[in-house]
Amino acid sequence: MTFPHHIKIVEVSPRDGLQNESQTIPTKVKIDFINLLSQTGLSVIEVSSFVSPKWIPQLADAGEVYKGIEKKSDVHYPVLVPNMKGFEAALEVGVKEIAVFTSPSEEFCKKNINCTVTESLHHIAEVVEAAKKKKIRVRAYLSCVLGCPYEGKVAPEKVGELGEILLRMGCYEISLGDTIGVGTPPKIKRLLEVVSRHVPLKYLAVHFHDTYGQALVNIYSALEFGIGIIDSSVAGLGGCPYAKGASGNVATEDVVHMLHGMNIDTGVDLKKLIVAGQYISEKLGRTPQSKVSLALAEA
Repeated sequence: MTFPHHIKIVEVSPRDGLQNESQTIPTKVKIDFINLLSQTGLSVIEVSSFVSPKWIPQLADAGEVYKGIEKKSDVHYPVLVPNMKGFEAALEVGVKEIAVFTSPSEEFCKKNINCTVTESLHHIAEVVEAAKKKKIRVRAYLSCVLGCPYEGKVAPEKVGELGEILLRMGCYEISLGDTIGVGTPPKIKRLLEVVSRHVPLKYLAVHFHDTYGQALVNIYSALEFGIGIIDSSVAGLGGCPYAKGASGNVATEDVVHMLHGMNIDTGVDLKKLIVAGQYISEKLGRTPQSKVSLALAEA
């Protein structure tokens, strides 16, 4: 089996990891956290989301956070935007890269962004066109690609068709999200077989939640298939505020440990990553949900 020689890690903890927290996290803590992540060798750190505070109050300070972080020249700092209003707010603080999102599930779209899948694509197209004019790169997320909390099973063909539409619009990367963590290796293989007929593998990323403890083995299956981009969240932070039971993202520390054990380069310093995870976990008043972090702390 030939695996990729290098994997790009997309760190989503400052956005996807913190959006579901019930406690208020001070802006300075978020800034210090991202600055720690910037020292780890990560090449992509998703900073926040320019979404209405009504929907996700935890990220109401997105602009302040983006302006306050120390930006390294070799690190990308994308933000999530749901619509043109969010895009314009991101532009005001100098954002250089954005992400958009939709889902193959009609019910998830309605509950998450209050529109149909078709309507969400119209919103995305508007944002992508505006971003092109500003030379801003756009990444796309597809949520609930392996199952939906409202509709149940999701057809891989629909995921592939949506991915192709987003790629043609001009999105440079399509992240496949197992939002409720129901994936297993056979399901991952089937999904990638179908989606890769629509979207070349080099444009695909995987974003697996660890709800049932399957994220690492699912990532391994994706690696076998040739995927070279993995989304993860330090300390296992996160979940989806619209998906009951989505307990958290796969921990970046655990992903990096596994990849390094497979002699796959990530460019990430695991020790510094653990420090960042311990910092934010302490601020949240909990222990990191990373097995590697806990094991090394006890060693």
